[in-house]
Amino acid sequence: MSMNAAAKAEAHPRLIVQKFGGTSVAKDELREVAASRVLEARARGFCPVVVVSAMGRSGDPYATDTLLALLGPTKPSPNRDLMAAVGELISAAVFAEILVKWGAKAQALTGGQAGIIVDDRWGDAQILEVRPDRVLHLVSEGVIPVVAGFQGVTPEGAIATLGRGGSDLTAVALGSALKAEGVEIFTDVSGVMSADPRRVVGTHAVERITYEEMTELAAQGAKVMHHKAASWAMQTKTPYSVKGLSTNQGTLIDDSAPIDRDRPVTGIAAVHDLAFVHMILGEIEDREQLAKLELEIFGRLANRGISIDLINVNRAGVFFAVENNYLNFVREELRDLNMAVRVRQNCAKLSIVGAGMRGTPGVMYRVVQALEGQGVEIIHSTDSNITISVLVREDEAAKAEQALHDYFHLESEPT
Repeated sequence: MSMNAAAKAEAHPRLIVQKFGGTSVAKDELREVAASRVLEARARGFCPVVVVSAMGRSGDPYATDTLLALLGPTKPSPNRDLMAAVGELISAAVFAEILVKWGAKAQALTGGQAGIIVDDRWGDAQILEVRPDRVLHLVSEGVIPVVAGFQGVTPEGAIATLGRGGSDLTAVALGSALKAEGVEIFTDVSGVMSADPRRVVGTHAVERITYEEMTELAAQGAKVMHHKAASWAMQTKTPYSVKGLSTNQGTLIDDSAPIDRDRPVTGIAAVHDLAFVHMILGEIEDREQLAKLELEIFGRLANRGISIDLINVNRAGVFFAVENNYLNFVREELRDLNMAVRVRQNCAKLSIVGAGMRGTPGVMYRVVQALEGQGVEIIHSTDSNITISVLVREDEAAKAEQALHDYFHLESEPT
């Protein structure tokens, strides 16, 4: 390499962001595997920036839920967010010291020290901007930054957390701000699966999918990637991959993924424990009055912080799905509207997602065929360009998910 080329390479390091989830840093042996992935990336010529989640799951001593249990029932607040952020801080310090013991230079950072600036929506903070100057300075000094995920700092200096799964968002936001060559999300499965392997037989890891497909799958309930992180990556065109910690193999997400209209469905996601609500409008015919009533219904639910899904409004009424445990709150908010309300509890939403569905006729017909063939009742359905969602009975959800997976031949990658 010439001196000019060497200087250019030094001025523009090949950055990669590697995020390790709670299961990947839960035990000593897993943290060592994770640390080896970081050093492997460095051996490939990258300058790694690490993002870590809290160690383990609820019940483990430093998991977020375990730490929050020390506070008891509390409302979102600066105190609660400070406690919630502790698990990632511990994880970052422990992980950085492993790298140091293995001969690397490493420095643990809070989200704020890494430049993640957020607002003060406690428990669900939004990223305002990313200022990665300190991260870049450490990289220039040959130090591996190890960033505590799931958190940032408000302009006033308070720690605020990004919501469940927020470490994915930390990684993608940093990757975008750093103009990294890629972001690697390490987890306990080898990539984005065609469906949840705990419920469906014959699933496989998808080799490559589009930003839009991953964003839809995450929004529809796929747990492998946080939906806000997937959306951020799509908006900023930040390439990323979801990999298995043990295999170092997985799924690449970018806009060069091929679209196969002969196989329009890429994957299936599911959300369970839902209730289906039908509010009957009655004899209201005036469109202006109808619109006012709809705004009243949705406004009340929004002000109460109740998220609803599968929304449809027509002359037969207002239809939506809501988590079972929010149903009583829905009834309280809407009781005085003097409308007949029908509720069907114990439902599940299944969503098929695929870029090949756009402009492909007959996909909904095939969904109906697949489910009717197994005697599964479709309670309600909605669709968009690349997603069809159906509501089914909870006790038929597993059968329905398997039927869709089999019918659309998702048991293997296309050849």
